[in-house]
Amino acid sequence: MIELMPVARQFRLLKDEILREITDTIEQGSYILGPKVEKLENRISQMTGANHSVAVANGTDALVLTLDALGVGTGDEVITTPYSFFATAEAISRVGAVPVFVDIDSFWSLDPERVEAAITPRTKAILPVHLFGQPADLGKIQSIAERRGLLVIEDACQAFGANYRGKPVGTIGKAGCFSFFPSKNLGTMGDGGIVVTSDAELAKRLRMLRQHGSSKRYYHDTLGYNSRLDEIHAAILLVTTGHVEAWIKRRRALAQSYDEGLRSLTSLLEVPATEDGRFHAYNLYCITSPRRDDIREALLARNIQTGVYYPRPLHLQRVYASLGYSVGDFPLAEKLSEEVLALPMGPLLTDREQELVIAVLQDFAEKGGAK
Repeated sequence: MIELMPVARQFRLLKDEILREITDTIEQGSYILGPKVEKLENRISQMTGANHSVAVANGTDALVLTLDALGVGTGDEVITTPYSFFATAEAISRVGAVPVFVDIDSFWSLDPERVEAAITPRTKAILPVHLFGQPADLGKIQSIAERRGLLVIEDACQAFGANYRGKPVGTIGKAGCFSFFPSKNLGTMGDGGIVVTSDAELAKRLRMLRQHGSSKRYYHDTLGYNSRLDEIHAAILLVTTGHVEAWIKRRRALAQSYDEGLRSLTSLLEVPATEDGRFHAYNLYCITSPRRDDIREALLARNIQTGVYYPRPLHLQRVYASLGYSVGDFPLAEKLSEEVLALPMGPLLTDREQELVIAVLQDFAEKGGAK
């Protein structure tokens, strides 16, 4: 079986390094918010250029705590995309605010040309998503936000290592939120997340919120959360941070090979659009096709895994029925939900495996897409 995301290969490759770090963690005797978490935070700050990094329990918490720390809450609106993982909108709702959806552009990100019309007196922030590893159009989004006095919070959970016009994603808005879920570009063997920012006061409040609203043990200044990155996950991440740059280089090389092998199959599928200035980190490589399900069956018949991201856009999820959205409100997002298919991608995917994926798709196209 050719896996969609051969994550276990990465951790197996680094097994000895990881075990040394975990053994050291056991010996040092500090397991929650200890020296390895602090070291990881410093390293992420160095890698991104942010002044502060605050490690939390997962990527969803990174979004929730950031919204909370910035005062986004009941009565506020946050503009975001309907085409993302559920946590993007869920985080907004969790702090009592309302997600206001705006359709996407040809790069599958929040369309800045549609954002302005969605702003109301209740709008507090814009939350763009760097979907699948490709940066949103942050230049235009940031310009709108500055002109209208709004916050920009970057959902960079899928995009560690991506950059926009040479600047790392997560460092352009007020804060950037990353996930360390195992399948992410920079991942651990479990859950984890981090917020990066250059705002010292925001970082201070995030550190307090992640620890039950406490800046001093047993003294609580506000209602907070229990959202702390474990030392063992920090230990693993201290290993994977040393490899992530090479891994992203490999991801981009694989993406280029997919582009070259599939671009001519226009009667069957389209490869993802890219643009100079948006450095794509390729957490996923996704094609689009009206024959998605047939393609998926053909690949599965050759023991090739694929993934559908995402089969139902956020505005049509049952939990958001009360917001009053309907089919047809965001046609581009709805079209992608019906047509996107993720192909195998990961730094340890072999050339031979990728060649087989491409060959199966080429053969399928040559036969007219017949089952």
